Formats: sequence, structure tokens, C-alpha cells
Amino acid sequence: MSETSLLIDLALLVGMAIPIVALAHRLSAPPLVGFLVAGVLVGPNGFGLIGATDEVELLSEVGVALLLFAVGLDLSLSHVRQWARAVFLGGGLQMVGTLLAVAAAATALGLPPVHGIFYGALAAMSSTAIVTKTYSDRAELDSAHGRAVISILLFQDLCVLPLILMLPALAGLGAVDMATVGIEFLSGIAIITALVVGGRFIVTRTLDRIVLFRDRDLFTLCVGFFCIGTAVVTELAGFSIAIGAFIAGLVISESEYGLQALSDVLPFRAMFSGIFFISIGMLLDVSAVMTQLEVLVPLLAVLFAVKVALVVASVVAVGGTLSTALISGLTLAQVGEFSILLASVGLPLGLFREGDYQLFLSTAVLSMMATPFLIRFARPIAERIAPADRGLRRSGEAEAASAETMSDHTIIVGYGVAGRHLARVLDAAGIACVVVEHDANLVRHAREDGVPVAFGDGTQPAVLEHVGARFARVIVFAISSPTDEGRGVAAARDLNPAARIVVRARYTHSIDGLMSLGASDVIVEEFEVSIELFSKALESYRIPINRIWQEAETVRTEHYGLLRGTAQPDLRLDALKHLGIHDALELVEIQARASVIGMSATSLQLRRRTGAVQIAVVREGEPIYRRDTDFHYQPGDTVVLVGDRDSLDQAIALFQE
Repeated sequence: MSETSLLIDLALLVGMAIPIVALAHRLSAPPLVGFLVAGVLVGPNGFGLIGATDEVELLSEVGVALLLFAVGLDLSLSHVRQWARAVFLGGGLQMVGTLLAVAAAATALGLPPVHGIFYGALAAMSSTAIVTKTYSDRAELDSAHGRAVISILLFQDLCVLPLILMLPALAGLGAVDMATVGIEFLSGIAIITALVVGGRFIVTRTLDRIVLFRDRDLFTLCVGFFCIGTAVVTELAGFSIAIGAFIAGLVISESEYGLQALSDVLPFRAMFSGIFFISIGMLLDVSAVMTQLEVLVPLLAVLFAVKVALVVASVVAVGGTLSTALISGLTLAQVGEFSILLASVGLPLGLFREGDYQLFLSTAVLSMMATPFLIRFARPIAERIAPADRGLRRSGEAEAASAETMSDHTIIVGYGVAGRHLARVLDAAGIACVVVEHDANLVRHAREDGVPVAFGDGTQPAVLEHVGARFARVIVFAISSPTDEGRGVAAARDLNPAARIVVRARYTHSIDGLMSLGASDVIVEEFEVSIELFSKALESYRIPINRIWQEAETVRTEHYGLLRGTAQPDLRLDALKHLGIHDALELVEIQARASVIGMSATSLQLRRRTGAVQIAVVREGEPIYRRDTDFHYQPGDTVVLVGDRDSLDQAIALFQE
């Protein structure tokens, strides 16, 4: 009977959510709001279609775990390691600052200090589930404000266990040894560290063997086991299962199997995370909201103001720009789901004044419902409040000033993995470049790497102008935020109509919008993998490499239309058999210990030995065509060869170690 009841409840939840979420889409409202409204309607305080919520709450916990598992898969562990300062310093400042500010305000209003401290702890927590879901949908997890927000949320989640352990002492029901609380916290950190370090070793080696079976079901089972197993370990350590799932996602994301794991978990995440948001909506009592409206509205306003101010201060303290700090503050202004957990523990301990519990629930749920709207309008609000932040900080002004005098250079917006690699290649090729980055940690890394860097928001016209965008040949946007990319492309094209603007994008739906704003090329990660596979397949059929490059460039030139299904295949590979397929061209760099070092083209007798013909040798950027007897091969020379495939393979072997 209980199983039937659970199925009926699930059918009601999902069935009620479908039209409401569809209506939210039609009204251009965030889908999360639709889930929360659905929860209000079906819950015990709405139409009462669902009375007992225990089983629904259990499913919602699974939803949060799957949501954070997917978020972990979408991030990179190597990036998260760089956030340690932001997690502990930024998160610590926000947590302690909010707790003390709310406690002081409550005490000033005449509340006992016990209630003030407890209410401060509730107010300090923000919603990990809602924020990460919204940022994931907006593809902003890897943006500067995304990193700042996730760092603070991580610290908040780590504080849940110590706060729960301290509640009995706060209620006066018994003394709790602070040393014990500290040891519990540090032991939890040690366990999490062990999971990350050991998990990377175990996951990679296990999945390397699992994929050999070529069984997708087995792969999915293995990924699910890692997720559940890590969640169980963190639960036993006293932390939430959500933190364990997040760690499992981060660990798997570092392997080459992260993308497949993400695709496997997304269908389950959509269902169960929706149930979580509905369960939050079920907590709201509309009648109580109406009776408490005159208290609730100013309370929400004060809560938002306090949390925004303290998050801004915390992000700026760890080196973030004012614009990033304001976006982060508006994002984290709500009360979180772990606050509701703390409230459920503190309620029987008498830590709420009479009537305050329902006021807290109303404040929490309404603040969560406002969060998607706050995130949507955070960027325009930040730009209006902090117009000076569009420029460069003093630390980058000297570099920016020198960049203004540059011409025919490349501007790289973003110094993440893609930006760093591009800067390295350009430097090796002797091409002048300047990086624009508004993450203080990445700016420091760029300076350590010896790369010219300006501190600022590279999507703003003033910043681009400072780094010589009007005179640049190429402007590359290597960031992971579709909204920011579009804004930056429009600004760059307005400043320099002749520049080649290249954008790295994660998602295919970004292509048309970016091209319409003025992008010259949009590089989509998933399609580049397909092109590489396509090229390797053609090599297997002994298609000349120059012809393969030509066909790959054709696919890129028509903006991946072949791969997106918007263009008809027109490669005409059959015609290659009649167009000189044996006229292949290869470029090979002479390696340090190759046997040809010190020999001349005459003494090598390449054509007699292999059948291939040497056209030229490129040394230090200069082509050498004449066969001078004084010329000898050196490491690093690039030899240009023509011939059939077998001849080229034999010739290439001579120039390699």
C-alpha cells in the first residue's frame, strides 16, 4: 500500500509540475519557479493533494545528490584546487560575518543571544541546489562569479556538521567540547581529501578496465557506484550525501570519461532535482505568508541587503572585482536548504521563539523563489552600480597602457586552460599577445608565466580598448559563459570591424547567436572532437593530409553545418581517387636524436632511399629551397615532403628518433 501511495504522490508531483513549468517557460520565468509553485499547490498548505511528505523528502535528497554530482562532472578538479583561498577565506568571512551581523541585530531588537546566534547561522547558509542548478543551466559555473559563488557554497556546506554539533550546547542542554567539534570538522576535511586523492587513482584505473567491455550499462553501474559510495562515506563522516556526490563528480570529471558519465546522469537529475524543488515549495504556507506580510517584506529586504553586502566584502577580500562581487552577492542572497535542515534540528531544542519557525520557513522559501530572478538581473544591476569596474584595476594599468601601443597583436579574453595554452603557442610562434582576465588568481598565474596580462572584464568596451582592440588582428574569447561571450563579441566587433574574432563555445546552440553578433569563428568543443575523429578516419583510407585539412576546414567554414544537420555532405571523397590521391604532402620536424642530424640533402639521398621528394626545409621561419652542400640538417628544422603514402612514411621515419 505504501508503495502505491508513493507512486500516486510521484504522479501528482510530476503531473502538476508539467503544465506549471510549461507556463513558466511561456512567461519567460525560470523553470525553478514553476517547480516551487507546483510544490505550494500540491502540498499540505495548498490543495492538500499530498499530506505525508516523508517519502517525497527522501526522493528530494536523492535529487540534490544527483544535481551536485552533475555539477561536479561539469566542473574540473584542477580548477577547484585553485579555489582553496576563496573557499576558506572568502567563505569564512561570509559565514562568520553574516552570523555575527544577524546575531547583533537580533540582540539589539531584544532577542536573547541564543536565538540571535541561531538565527544568524540560519541566515548565513545559501541554497547550493538552486544556485548550482541555475548556473549550470546558464553555463556560468566556470565564470569568475561562478567560481566565487561555488567557493562560498562549499565552505557553507562544510560548516553544516559543526553547526549541528553545536546546537545542543547553544540550547543549554549540555556542554559540547569545542575541541571535539574542531576535531570532527578536521577529520571530515581529512576524509574528503582522502576521497579526492584516492578516488582519482581508483576511478581512473577502474574505468579504464570497465570500458574495455564496451558495455554501456556496466559503465553506468560503475559510475553510479562511485557516486553512491562516496555519498555514503561522507554521510558516515557527518557531512551531507550531496557533498559526497559532488566530490565523486569532480573526481570523475578529471578522467576522460566525465562527458559520458554526465550524459548518463542527466535524465535522472532532471527528474529527482525537480522533486527536490517541489518539496521545498510544499513547505510554504500561503495563509501564514498573508498574515505575516507586514513583517515578512521588510525581513526579506533586510536579509537580502545584509547577505549581499557581506558576500561582496568577502569576494573583494579574496581579489574579485566589484562587478563579480555584486553578482555573487545577489546570487547568494537567499536562505538555503541546509538552513531548513538546521531549523528542523533546532526546533525541538527550543531555539525558535514562538511563531518564528513559520516566519523562517516563509522567508526561506520566498527567498529561494526570488533567486532565479536575482541571478537573471544580477549582471545589469552590477554594471549599473559599479561602472568604474568596467575599466582596469591599477595593478593592470601599466600592462594595459603598453598594450594600447600594440598593433597587429592577439587579445585573449580569459586565462583558463584554453587561454593559457593559446598564449603559450603564440609566444612560441613569436606572435605578440595580451591576456585580459578578471580573476585575481588567474592574473597572478599569467604574470608568473611571463604573459602580458591586464586585470579587467574583457567583455566591456573600455577594457578592450585599453588593450588595443582597435588595432588587434585577432581577438579570442576563451571563457565559458554564453552571455558574457555574446556581450564581448558585440563590443569587440564594434571597436574593430576588421578583426578576426574567435570564440570558444561549449554548446552548439551558441553558434548562430555569436555569429550574428560578429564572431568570425565559433569553436565548439564537442564538434572539434568529431572533426578529429573524421580526420583520423580519412587518414586510414590514405587520403592525403592536405586534402583532409581542406575538408576539415570546409566543415568549420560553414559553421559545423554538416555536423549540425543544417548542410548537406559535399565532400566528394570518391573524386579524390581521380584527382591525384598519390600526390600527398607532409611536414615533419626533425627530432633531436634523428639519424639525419649533420647530414646534407645530397648525402641523405632521400628519393633513392624512400621515393619521397624534399621540396624545402624551413629553419627559424625561413624556407630553404636550394640544395647547398654546406647545408646540414639540424634539430627543429621542418622538412616539406611530397610522395605517395608509403614513401612518406619511410621518409618521416628518417627524421624522427
